[in-house]
Amino acid sequence: MRALPLAAAALVAAGAPSLAAAADLNVTVTLPRINSGSYHRPYVAVWIETPEQNTVQTLAVWYQQTRNAEGDGKDWLKDMRTWWRKGGRSMTLPADGVSGATRAPGQHSIRIPAARLRGLQPGQYNIVVEAARELGGREVVRVPFRWGGPNTGQASGSSELGTVSVAVTR
Repeated sequence: MRALPLAAAALVAAGAPSLAAAADLNVTVTLPRINSGSYHRPYVAVWIETPEQNTVQTLAVWYQQTRNAEGDGKDWLKDMRTWWRKGGRSMTLPADGVSGATRAPGQHSIRIPAARLRGLQPGQYNIVVEAARELGGREVVRVPFRWGGPNTGQASGSSELGTVSVAVTR
């Protein structure tokens, strides 16, 4: 009977991932409806960074993926200046599981399974969401969260972004 608890203790002592580290990350981004005669859907980037604002991992990039008369939508990714400077310019897009089309106004959820975050060490982080819109503005929202156990966080933008919510679940 004592073998199971001792084996579990040995795995933890050896640095095996804890159950707390096997959590999913859920991010909800609200894109507000903006009344404008020439409304264009925003480009949006979502990433994890440390409290010191060092980029850890890009989770999502929503942009115009098809070529049209104006060219390839990748040309305007640099308008998301914060994300672009922190690692966006070095990404190869489209990226499987990261790239997606622009989204209409409304609430959009992103679920990042634990397997995609297995290298993320327990601790404090920020979810960062940046939106930039042609003939519109640019905005960045940071939501602090703790990786390593269930918790939630929320922050709101004032123009290009509405509420951004984060939930770490088991």
